[in-house]
Amino acid sequence: MIKPAIAGSALDAPDKLVSAEKLFGFKWPGQLPAFSARDEHVPEIDPDYHFEPEATRAILAGFVHNRRVIVQGYHGTGKSTHIEQVAARLNWPMVRVNLDSHISRTDLVGRDVIKLQDGKQVTQFQEGILPWALSRPMALVFDEYDAGRPDVMFVIQRVLEAHGKFTLLDQNRVITPHPYFRLFATSNTVGLGDSTGLYHGTQPINQGQMDRWNIVANLNYLPPAEELKIIMAKVKEMAREKDKLQSMIAMANLTREGFMNGDISTVMSPRTVLNWAENAGIFGDVTTAFKLTFFNKCDEAERPIIAEYYQRCFNVDILQSPSA
Repeated sequence: MIKPAIAGSALDAPDKLVSAEKLFGFKWPGQLPAFSARDEHVPEIDPDYHFEPEATRAILAGFVHNRRVIVQGYHGTGKSTHIEQVAARLNWPMVRVNLDSHISRTDLVGRDVIKLQDGKQVTQFQEGILPWALSRPMALVFDEYDAGRPDVMFVIQRVLEAHGKFTLLDQNRVITPHPYFRLFATSNTVGLGDSTGLYHGTQPINQGQMDRWNIVANLNYLPPAEELKIIMAKVKEMAREKDKLQSMIAMANLTREGFMNGDISTVMSPRTVLNWAENAGIFGDVTTAFKLTFFNKCDEAERPIIAEYYQRCFNVDILQSPSA
């Protein structure tokens, strides 16, 4: 049920209905709940963002039907950004937490801290991101989910049930999730670990926990035509050089194929292509921009392979061309 907005305060629930076809370009059974007001936690809208239909439908199911959704795919495919841009168009508050090795159980749950009160030191409990988000109309996104520490993962498991309550043992308090709390995650693997050696630091995820994710969406690199549209929209000064952009995207796709086949360890994501196009405008030369954007990042042993890809796309021997 859509509740009315409360004047003078932050919205506690979606208060309007919007069209999926208008916002995302495809039909959805019924309209989507959305907030009319934006607060500081609502992501900024990228007007040129391309929504991959299948992944977008999965993410919308998370927002509309309170499904737990994990988006899996190669790095640089825009997994987190996809969730972010859906939230932006629904005006849904959202926070992202990167589950690197520095994120601990106390970061999620909370800890006792010493504060000054009336000139005296007192101990107070400072809640972590999980109880804070649970009690609000908030989309919480765990990035790099398959890199989380085991103690952290077991804390998350307690909130994976759609209506699961969260117990703060230190406070003898039970938190009931807000009706419009939503939970998402992104990962490079599907919870089975990384047998390819491409993603160091990832690990197998308890299959009992993986089973609690209602939807697993897959998001990989865009078709060349779609990637071309995005680059042309974002780098207006390169829009007149369509042939050159097509060659740049072809180069990126060769690195992706090589990466997936295990031939090279560094890959050009759509973000890299965008940076390359922007740098080409700055330096006035595609080859110089390529060196500064990507080539200098690559392992020296792999540079002849990258150079071969580049020669196939641009008919330029980058190893013999003047140094940037």
